[in-house]
Amino acid sequence: MKKRILIVEDNVTLSQIQRQWLCREGYDVVTAIDETIARKLLNKEKFDLILSDVRLPKGDGISLLGWLNRERLDIPFVIMTEYASVTDAVKAIKMGAKDYLAKPVYYEQLVEMTKELLKPVSTIRRNEKELFKRVSPKAKEAEYLAELVAPSDISVLILGANGTGKESIARSIHFHSARKDMPFVAVNCGAIPRELASSMFFGHVKGAFTGADSDRTGYFDAANGGTLFLDEIGTLPFDMQSSLLRVLQEGTFMPIGSNTERNVNVRIVAATNEDMGKAISGGRFREDLYHRLGEFEILQPSLRDCPEDILPLAEFFRKRFSEELHKETAGFTSEAERLLLSHLWSGNIRELQNKIRRAVLMTKDKLIDHTALNIKASPPIQTNTTEIFPLQPLRDEENEKQNIIRALHSCGGNKSKTAIILNINPSTLYRKIIKYGIK
Repeated sequence: MKKRILIVEDNVTLSQIQRQWLCREGYDVVTAIDETIARKLLNKEKFDLILSDVRLPKGDGISLLGWLNRERLDIPFVIMTEYASVTDAVKAIKMGAKDYLAKPVYYEQLVEMTKELLKPVSTIRRNEKELFKRVSPKAKEAEYLAELVAPSDISVLILGANGTGKESIARSIHFHSARKDMPFVAVNCGAIPRELASSMFFGHVKGAFTGADSDRTGYFDAANGGTLFLDEIGTLPFDMQSSLLRVLQEGTFMPIGSNTERNVNVRIVAATNEDMGKAISGGRFREDLYHRLGEFEILQPSLRDCPEDILPLAEFFRKRFSEELHKETAGFTSEAERLLLSHLWSGNIRELQNKIRRAVLMTKDKLIDHTALNIKASPPIQTNTTEIFPLQPLRDEENEKQNIIRALHSCGGNKSKTAIILNINPSTLYRKIIKYGIK
């Protein structure tokens, strides 16, 4: 079923543009021009997300959020304002708004926020979907470790920044294990309401609490025999950590409101972008649970540390989104490739994916040009050395090798920056690094 979004905006042209953007992404979108109409719609229809302007002809976004709170309608709410009012934004956040958007609202910004807010708390997968493959040595090492540990039932903790593809490592572990024909249940711990955590993990029986009008199966039941992937484990409420530790140690749990224990057989794979040492020392995470989850750790590297992955991943996403968006594309121009390789990718693979989706949508030619990528060129490289590097590598191989080593050292090992100051294509630099065995 499609997720439903309500846009409350008196600028009809703007609301229709946003509606078209979100419909294109597969959402069902309804618009309202003021608070009165929005309330009527909310009283009779179900919505999964509300995007509301601050100032409206009748009422305003802040009062609409207050009404939602009084009516106990738990719907994610995002405030929009062209006044870039910090006061309005702070007030809305304090009242429970999930986020705010400053106008003008851009396509990528709106779509990325919407996808994040409407991301399901959990997904159950029984078949392996097509996964992107990273080719850099660091990423291959992570994949090797995943396949190495997969046949055992050892708990695995995957470390890495947001957007690096930690879930792909978790799925690789599952689908290379003896549990591959059983469910793979992915849970976003950061999206679980604290008051519902126990019920969502362990389920509940009818009548366990107000609103429990039927039995509910929890994540452990859903994953029984398979793998339970706990993403963003560092955000799990502290009291829930104790309950989780007990299940991992005893292999049993009790649904809320039940007097009967259930046995469960699941393999736990967890992931986090947090510094777990700081979380433990700060009293936010149980050290005993950390050691139970981290029997085997895998570091998923950031994209900026693996420039060899950039172009293959860009090509993977180009093909996927060309098919999804029914656009005929054939590749990237050399200028677009240079721009992709020089960008720092602070948002990692998720940022790259979003940029390629937009580029496929915006391009008018079969070859995607740099203008469609909407990436700002990186500033000139500043190094801490006065050493001058030749514009082109020297022809003598030993001198060329030493020149590359010195340039890499000057750039702190960053290959994209090294290619820029040597004035060569990054792919050429990677080939020479391999050729000369440079570490």
